[in-house]
Amino acid sequence: MTIELCFATRAERRKTLPGDELVPSPLGSVTHAVTINAPPELVWPWLVQLGSGRAGWYSYDHVDNGGVPSARKVVAELQHVAVGDVMPWLPGAQDGFVVGEVTPERALVLVVPLQRSVLDSVASAPRLRASWALVLEPVNSDRTRLIARSRPSRDWLAIQDYNTPGRPLPIERAYDFMAKLPRPLLLPLAACGHYVMESRMLRGVKSRAERS
Repeated sequence: MTIELCFATRAERRKTLPGDELVPSPLGSVTHAVTINAPPELVWPWLVQLGSGRAGWYSYDHVDNGGVPSARKVVAELQHVAVGDVMPWLPGAQDGFVVGEVTPERALVLVVPLQRSVLDSVASAPRLRASWALVLEPVNSDRTRLIARSRPSRDWLAIQDYNTPGRPLPIERAYDFMAKLPRPLLLPLAACGHYVMESRMLRGVKSRAERS
């Protein structure tokens, strides 16, 4: 079985995407992408239902979804999202990614406020820990390029608090471990882990959208 690599093109890495302005001076910018043999309107429903306790993350469920399988179908009641909505990142979490921008069938931008209590208005957050944009660009009438861009701020290493009950999940322990590493080791290790999880998610969206 051939596993599709999800590397963005040079042009995709250089272009300005929705959400870039939310973290204007990032610690770095990481862009991955995948080609989906389906139009944007068939890909979009899989993006807006993301989140633990929702449809999952379509990645390695034992790592980031408590072992609960991610949804294999579009869930009608999860198809409406608005700025300020929360997509929990872990099972049982009361917080997570906050919807920062929504352009239907075009872009979903998620952010992590530095102050977790600021969930009702992204604009009121003094700083953001990170932004994560999921952008759909039509290739032709039957194909779409799904581009994912992460922009961690220089506050990314602030203390993590996932608000999850019980024992820490594997991904929580991984982040706690990485936060203690020297910067020269942290950045390449974090980039590698991010690619593994995100590329799996992109392929998960691809397979689901193409079947639909």
